[in-house]
Amino acid sequence: MTTIMVVTMIALLLLGFPMMIPLITAAVIGFFMMFNGLGQMDTLIQQIMAGIRPASLIAVPMFILAADIMTRGQSAERLINMVMAFIGHVKGGLAVSTAASCTLFGAVSGSTQATVVAVGSPLRPRMLKAGYTDSFTLALIINSSDIAFLIPPSIGMIIYGVISGTSIGELFIAGIGPGLLILVMFSAYCIAYAYINKVPTEPRSSWKERAQAVQGALWPLGFPVIIVGGIYGGIFSPTEAAAACVLYAVLLEFVIFRSLKMADIYAIAKSTGLITAVVFILVGVGNGFSWIISFAQIPQAILEAVGINEAGPTGVLIAICVAFFVACMFVDPIVVILVLTPIFAPAIEATGLDPVLVGILITLQVAIGSATPPFGCDIFTAIAIFKRPYLDVIKGTPPFVFMLVLAAALLIIFPQIALFLRDLAFR
Repeated sequence: MTTIMVVTMIALLLLGFPMMIPLITAAVIGFFMMFNGLGQMDTLIQQIMAGIRPASLIAVPMFILAADIMTRGQSAERLINMVMAFIGHVKGGLAVSTAASCTLFGAVSGSTQATVVAVGSPLRPRMLKAGYTDSFTLALIINSSDIAFLIPPSIGMIIYGVISGTSIGELFIAGIGPGLLILVMFSAYCIAYAYINKVPTEPRSSWKERAQAVQGALWPLGFPVIIVGGIYGGIFSPTEAAAACVLYAVLLEFVIFRSLKMADIYAIAKSTGLITAVVFILVGVGNGFSWIISFAQIPQAILEAVGINEAGPTGVLIAICVAFFVACMFVDPIVVILVLTPIFAPAIEATGLDPVLVGILITLQVAIGSATPPFGCDIFTAIAIFKRPYLDVIKGTPPFVFMLVLAAALLIIFPQIALFLRDLAFR
């Protein structure tokens, strides 16, 4: 049964069907084979509907809506100007500013693709003009945008938290340390690249210009305060923080900055609705698929066949990293989280691993896979936005992928990188 389901999914993917079709088709085939027909099909439909029922998922369209409003407004530009004012003049400062801007915008949007658009669009021309190669620039943008998966809010963390029953608030706090670690690693590489390739520096900003840049970015910097401070301080749940972010984004862009008009609401709502519909269909169908494979005890059979249950905590973490990394190179990250998390759940429970640490590692692997050939989703976002060939976009990715893999290894060896802030906030 497992073989037929996997072959069906691969065949439909190769034929060009959107991910939801192979997933639901494989689930229906598995249901048919288990129950000798489709007479109890309402059971599968109930499982699909149960997948989108958790109240925590309300945060997903809220964060998507807030990100869409900010992307169309001035928040991204103001954050970029602030970062550039302070570090744009150092060697490699423009590249470091790009990575830092992606991190900051990730902290207010939670979306890697929104970050590619909001930060990459204005900074890519400046980096090319400054002497950076296009392959380095594109690789930096798409990989730095993946820090948005780790810095709260993170849609990937919300999905994992719902599937695994892990506290989303704890996941959000735990993602800050690894996200900042990756930013430091990327920054060091950018500085070394600039020295080796003799990239000229940008003009130094005066203290008056820096003060103006900070003043302009104060309002957008309120987003991480709302999200992290609100959750950490017990004021908001993650879902309530998402709703507060939408209200804050509306006030910011429509009232304070006046960068958007009422006529823009339709386009924003349409875009958010389309993205949310795709996400929720994948979540619902993924839950139905996960129920099928769990009911058939496929996870236990797979883990027993490869000997994961006897591997110990470190072995399980390495297996999780490899499986999620490879899967996200080919399949949508949300689907990978939905399908693979239940498969590894028995081994995670048996070895007593901290589900928050596991969630951070899974989120990191999803981030890596999203920017890794052949089918990382951020690669195709960059192709669409920057109108560059596929090979040009992926040419500069290997050093960044290596650094991300190194970050995953450091998390396995030193889990307190992720758990220190979580323990400080919730223990």
